[in-house]
Amino acid sequence: MSSNDPLHGKTLESILIELEKHFGWDELGNMIRINCFISDPSINSSLKFLRKTPWARKKVEDLYISYITKNKL
Repeated sequence: MSSNDPLHGKTLESILIELEKHFGWDELGNMIRINCFISDPSINSSLKFLRKTPWARKKVEDLYISYITKNKL
């Protein structure tokens, strides 16, 4: 049975890597105004921040859902 949740089976790290690859740090920083995307961004520093900041993680997850919904074939 498959899940309808687009985040099912996705780690925060894989979501972040995919978004960064598609948008780049500059664009992510413009879309979601958090320092870990703006000031010396990296996957590790972003993961550390997002794992302890639920509102920021939600914004990243919402952006990912929007991104994959628009880019489905």
